[in-house]
Amino acid sequence: MHVHGDYTMSEISERKTVGANDILRFLLELWALVAYGYWGLNQNFGRFNYVLMILLPIIGAVLWGTFAVPNDPSRSGGAPVPVPGSIRLLLEFLILGAAFWAMYSEGLFYISLVFISLVIIHYILAHKRIRWLLGN
Repeated sequence: MHVHGDYTMSEISERKTVGANDILRFLLELWALVAYGYWGLNQNFGRFNYVLMILLPIIGAVLWGTFAVPNDPSRSGGAPVPVPGSIRLLLEFLILGAAFWAMYSEGLFYISLVFISLVIIHYILAHKRIRWLLGN
């Protein structure tokens, strides 16, 4: 049996269920996209704010969905643009960190703290995935 980090190949191929931490991650992804749109809408660029409100979440979603590690057990397994696990992890930290900053910079202090606390909880619970990413 071939092993990738803490996951065996059979665990990767059998992982079809969605757990609470997967749901949390998905909600954090959506929350990040909303934060980008909110930040874009509240800039001082007049009507261009509406463009930012639409464009920034699209950019975030495209980055999140495009760059992936092949056979990542937390995803569909597909990788439109394959990247090493460390790059994927860095991308996730940048996208979620930027969402935290977007909320914080707009004066949403407590909301941003709840968000970043949930991000930290998610990654603590996803420790196996982090080790797997860093090993690939």
